[in-house]
Amino acid sequence: MDNKSNSELARLEDAARAAWLYYVAKNTQDEIAQKLEVSRQSAQRLVALAVSEGLIKVRLDHPISRCMELAEQLKLQFNLLECEIVPSDPADQSSTHGIAQTSAAVLERYLKSDTPKTLAFGTGRALKACIDELPSMQCPQHKIVSLLGNMMSDGSASAFDIVVSMANRVQAKHYPMPLPVIAHSVAEKQLLHGITPVKSILALAQQADATFVGVGQMGDNSPLMIDGFIDQAKANELVSDNAAGEIISWVYDQQGQLIKNAINELVMSVPLQINANKPVYGIAAGQHKVNAIYAALKGGLINSLITNEYTAEQILQKIK
Repeated sequence: MDNKSNSELARLEDAARAAWLYYVAKNTQDEIAQKLEVSRQSAQRLVALAVSEGLIKVRLDHPISRCMELAEQLKLQFNLLECEIVPSDPADQSSTHGIAQTSAAVLERYLKSDTPKTLAFGTGRALKACIDELPSMQCPQHKIVSLLGNMMSDGSASAFDIVVSMANRVQAKHYPMPLPVIAHSVAEKQLLHGITPVKSILALAQQADATFVGVGQMGDNSPLMIDGFIDQAKANELVSDNAAGEIISWVYDQQGQLIKNAINELVMSVPLQINANKPVYGIAAGQHKVNAIYAALKGGLINSLITNEYTAEQILQKIK
């Protein structure tokens, strides 16, 4: 909104007022028109503007039985702490819209706590979509910490740095990781991990009350390759090594075990660890993610899951 003119900003304010009256106060369009002293047609246009500008966040709060059944099956099968299944979009089974809203609702539950919490985050498109669904909040009692570096190999900032973008929304103390995602050498990794502020961030992340991560697939559409962290040759090498997926850049096999290879030796991220009493939410969906999520569940790399109906069904099919 910073680039809008004063007249555009004023119109957005009117749109926000109209949307609040319509969606929250349950006013009719005639009532909105009267209260804002505009015509009924103008009231309609203001509500429509609020929707088109993304001022309205919609959540479906209805226990859809099939999704609940799938969630219970996955919880029992993989001994999960939590599992949330949302309806799939028939036109786009990889859509992040539903899981973003549900993930935001789960995250908001932690942020609303008066008890100070430390929340740790990976990166990725699904997590970024989740953060975009969060309302503005004041959470000075909490700490949010990154699990991996926010720098590309050339020193530029990652486009999916969750902690920095989230901090602007919730006003919590935040700890971005000022490191490349993958080191150039083992010596560089050891040197950077030995820096006092970095050691502090690594320790803080390992004490997190809840952790939120994306799940990356392997192959030609691997996020590690698409985002420029590895090249095609290294991506092919990972597939040859029986790699199934990656979480915060740690690459694991079909059984959910970390692979012993050159890439994992150079990963700068916080070591993956699961505490039976603290949730590690995997947030991902879509056909191309099924194998990676299934392997992560088998290996216990995540102990909570937020995905959609299609993905849940495909995961359960792999068990049979």
